[in-house]
Amino acid sequence: MTHFVLVAGAWLGAWAWDEVVPGLREAGHDVHALTLSGLAEKRNVPAGQRTHVQDIVGHVERRDLRDVVLVGHSYSGIPVGQAAERIGDRLRRVVFVDSNVPLDGEAFVSGIGGDQVRRELDANDGTWPPLPPDDYAGQELTDEQIQRIVTEGTPHPGASLTEPAVLERPLGELPATYVKCLLDGAEPMPVVAEALKSERWELIEMDTGHWPMFSRPGQLARILVESAAAA
Repeated sequence: MTHFVLVAGAWLGAWAWDEVVPGLREAGHDVHALTLSGLAEKRNVPAGQRTHVQDIVGHVERRDLRDVVLVGHSYSGIPVGQAAERIGDRLRRVVFVDSNVPLDGEAFVSGIGGDQVRRELDANDGTWPPLPPDDYAGQELTDEQIQRIVTEGTPHPGASLTEPAVLERPLGELPATYVKCLLDGAEPMPVVAEALKSERWELIEMDTGHWPMFSRPGQLARILVESAAAA
């Protein structure tokens, strides 16, 4: 039995995986959907990126989980990628779902759009506010799904976006699957494209938007199960 540890991206908590979890459990796997510090029910907990890495590593170690598949969506690919390195032989595979990935010495805001994020942090007391509803257009989300994301989403702790990632070895050495959601852009970002040159990485494409846990939860669950089986 594989232990899936699911971590959603910016503004979201464990609740974002509600429709993915049943498919994984029906396939006979154990599932742990995590909320990172500073978000959702943990919104009052001070947090930076290192806190988020420890949230994930600590959960795996406290429960003595092995044969672990770590799943990171969007922002959370950065702490998930670092946690995957730190849990050592407990890791079966890491799955990046249309996500950022860690680059040693670089922060989330080092990438494309980082200057705009910094401005928003400065204007919102160091937090990154959820996107307005119009920014979810064209991502295969229903009005109800958009409303839930906007309503239940919480401001994201800014320190997690400005602290640099720390990796001890090249990202391509991790056994990994990258899920590219095509409505959010057809090509992986350059750091992902470089990692995909590794024989330990595979690319899977989904014809949906950036939030497949809402738009295609059943398909995403199947991809996760298949990725674990291929590890």
